[in-house]
Amino acid sequence: MPKNLDLSSLGPAQPRRDRKRVGRGLGSGKGRYSGRGIKGQKSRSGSHKMRPGFEGGQNPIYMRLAKQRGGSADAMPVGPHRTRTFAVNVSALERFDAGTEITPELLAENGLIRHTRFDVKILGNGDLTKKLSVTAHRFSASAREKIEGVGGTVTALRDDEEKPRSKKRRLRKRGPKAEAAEAELEAEEPEADEQQAEEAPAEEPAAGEETPAEEESG
Repeated sequence: MPKNLDLSSLGPAQPRRDRKRVGRGLGSGKGRYSGRGIKGQKSRSGSHKMRPGFEGGQNPIYMRLAKQRGGSADAMPVGPHRTRTFAVNVSALERFDAGTEITPELLAENGLIRHTRFDVKILGNGDLTKKLSVTAHRFSASAREKIEGVGGTVTALRDDEEKPRSKKRRLRKRGPKAEAAEAELEAEEPEADEQQAEEAPAEEPAAGEETPAEEESG
């Protein structure tokens, strides 16, 4: 850079590079095929404007793979409706002093979760020896047991905790045919028990005891 900087000595910081000029004769270095090679799809005009996922006319991968159809009330959400949850183990809560009220905001301040926009679930991995009051959106069964086992308290912010499925719901999910088969089995069970009772041999009297027939004859 010159010592005296003025309008007459201004210049670019880096030397300018001329654009590539193809098809200007063999002596130019980019003549004849202009850097596109010989024939083929990519040598034609517009070949670099193919849509994403185009595989040259063959069946693309998004059509070869199976799709996830349908859904149910207890299935995991898919796509933009997928839920996110931060998992925190009870072993990570051991760093807090006994009697501390643990909230998602406190977990974020201590770097256990990134932010409070997603739900927090407390898991039961590890040991906990301190009495804590923990507030989170969800708790696993083992985490709840360990926190309450040392005298702590658990406050769930979500009321939609998973509940065990009833027998009727399982049968309903299996369809009407399964329900009919289940009803037939339940109806056959008492009949089978009665038949077994009829076929069972009579108990033999112990030594020295008289049978009902002997008593009548006597």
